[in-house]
Amino acid sequence: MRPLFRSVHGGETVPMCSLPTVRPMDRRQFLKASALVGGVVAGGGLLNACGTSSGDSTTTGTGGGGKDAVKLGFIALTDCAPLIIAKERGFFAERGLDVTLEKQASWPATRDALLNNQIDGAHCLFSMPLSVATNIGGQGSKALKIAMVLNNNGQAITLANDLADAGYGDLAKAKAAFEKKGAASLGMTFPGGTHDTWLRYWLKAAKIDTANLKIDPIPPPQMVQNMKVGNVSGYCVGEPWNAVAVKENIGFTHIATQDIWEFHPEKALVVGEKFAAERKDVLKRVMAATLQACKWLDDPANRAEAAKIIGVNAYVNAPAEEIQGRLTGQYNLGANLGSKTFEGTQMQFFRDGKVTMPRPAHAIWFLAQYQRFGLAKSAPDYKAIVDSIILGDLYAEVAKAEGIALPDDGMKPFDVKLDNITFDPAKPDQEASRT
Repeated sequence: MRPLFRSVHGGETVPMCSLPTVRPMDRRQFLKASALVGGVVAGGGLLNACGTSSGDSTTTGTGGGGKDAVKLGFIALTDCAPLIIAKERGFFAERGLDVTLEKQASWPATRDALLNNQIDGAHCLFSMPLSVATNIGGQGSKALKIAMVLNNNGQAITLANDLADAGYGDLAKAKAAFEKKGAASLGMTFPGGTHDTWLRYWLKAAKIDTANLKIDPIPPPQMVQNMKVGNVSGYCVGEPWNAVAVKENIGFTHIATQDIWEFHPEKALVVGEKFAAERKDVLKRVMAATLQACKWLDDPANRAEAAKIIGVNAYVNAPAEEIQGRLTGQYNLGANLGSKTFEGTQMQFFRDGKVTMPRPAHAIWFLAQYQRFGLAKSAPDYKAIVDSIILGDLYAEVAKAEGIALPDDGMKPFDVKLDNITFDPAKPDQEASRT
């Protein structure tokens, strides 16, 4: 079946009823086009095949039953689960919230809907606010705030079957496979986003010559279709779209992101500046309910049920069995590579509060990568950006009220597994200058 939407303007979408093919665009086109069409797609709500949106301006009053109305966006990915579970199991309602969940067409649409206050918050790439603030995936605004982290781990790099000689996680074999192939296109989901970062970090670690590669943004649900028609030879994205490529026998999992950086931050609850400033009490209750959902999701006994809840058409729109395997750590790798089991290092949502606290050190790491990858031409103002974007004090307040311990590693060095590097957030220039 053809996908409902096609990616244009570097990740924005328009109905397939008006466009016959799928084609990503480069980063310069992405930024230019996003600025031009942002007002059209900024709502990013539930779209029909003719491109209309059900989203309107953020509700600031009360919703059903006198509850406080909140609009939250999400992308069709497994790691949107905390918001879906908080809604479907009544955790939001229990805290006096009438939450509307609006499926977004792409990450640029999510960004614009947040910046234009058309949604209050969203399931969002952890590094999107950093990318926007540094003019990589936006126009330099610091209005997007990270309230809490929603999950660690659980993304992957998928390669087309003709690159199967790369095997699983073998950097030398991956380099040889790409040298043999020559020119290729790779997909990620947003410039400076988490998937873009995992992909570029892996390319550097494998010493793959990027002169022969084109890297383009594509909305997550469209990755499989782009590989199927030959637009890309590989991509980095969240689940279930790596598992789906294996299921459809068009690609294989070359590496899971927990084998790049174990317990890395992935998605976050990102909120708009207006919501954070003017409705702080409501935001605190949203965070508390989401923390409750994260706890529920980290009970292994709940993972199968979670796959069924989030898999429906209104949410991820994928069969529960294609979600459940990787959610429970059972990876069929594809391309006759067998399977791999992750026990406790697959996608995680809580881990006694170790997942959910947003760490300045992690944000600094992403900012250093931007300079290292050449996306940023000079060192960013690390402290000013991080202090402005991460709502650390608010998270600490909510966590204390919920009886959740705060980890003490917010600014401590940490290890990145793929190339055995220890990152010191007090010395980001060392990482930024690393080849």
